[in-house]
Amino acid sequence: MDMTDPSRDDCPEEFNLTRRKLMVSGALLIGGVLLSPEISAQTLGVVAPEVSANFMEVSSLLIDHHLDAEVGARMAAAMLRIHPTIEQDIGAIIQIAKKKNAKIVEEFFADIPEGNLKDTALAIISAWYTGVVENSSNAEVFAFETALMYQPTHDVMTIPTYAISGPNGWNAEAPALSDMPTF
Repeated sequence: MDMTDPSRDDCPEEFNLTRRKLMVSGALLIGGVLLSPEISAQTLGVVAPEVSANFMEVSSLLIDHHLDAEVGARMAAAMLRIHPTIEQDIGAIIQIAKKKNAKIVEEFFADIPEGNLKDTALAIISAWYTGVVENSSNAEVFAFETALMYQPTHDVMTIPTYAISGPNGWNAEAPALSDMPTF
C-alpha cells in the first residue's frame, strides 16, 4: 500500500481527521457557543463599559494609586460573576462619596454602612492589593507584578516566581553559565 494513501490500513476510518472535518467541527462549536442563550457577556469575561467605568471610579476613590484600566475591567467582570449585586453596591458607594464631596477614601469610608456595602468596598480594595478577587486555591490572578501590595517595596523585594529573569520573564534568555574552572 502506498504511504500517500489517505486511508492507510494503520489508521481506522473513525480516527481519520481531515482538515475539512476539523474546520467544520470548529465552526460548529464556535457558532454554538456564540448563539447559545446561556452564554452571556459576563461568562465571557466582558462587562458593559459603564460597569467598568463605575468600577474604576469607585476603585480610584477607594485606592490612592495609579490603577490599570485593563486589569480593572477584568476584575469587574470577575467580581460581577462572584457578587451579582456589585453594580448596585458600587453605585451606592459612589453616591456616599459624592455626598461627602470626597476625593480620597479617608473622607468617606467611615460613612459606608456595615454589611454588604462595606464588604464590597473591602473586596474591591483587597482585589487591587492582592491581584485576585477571591481567596481560594484556584483563584484567577488578575494583577501579578502590578498588584498593589508589591508597590511600596518593589525596589527592594523580589516577587516570588519560577521565571529565571523575574516576573513575567518567561521568554527571557537564561544568563550564560560562566566557565567552570578545571582542576
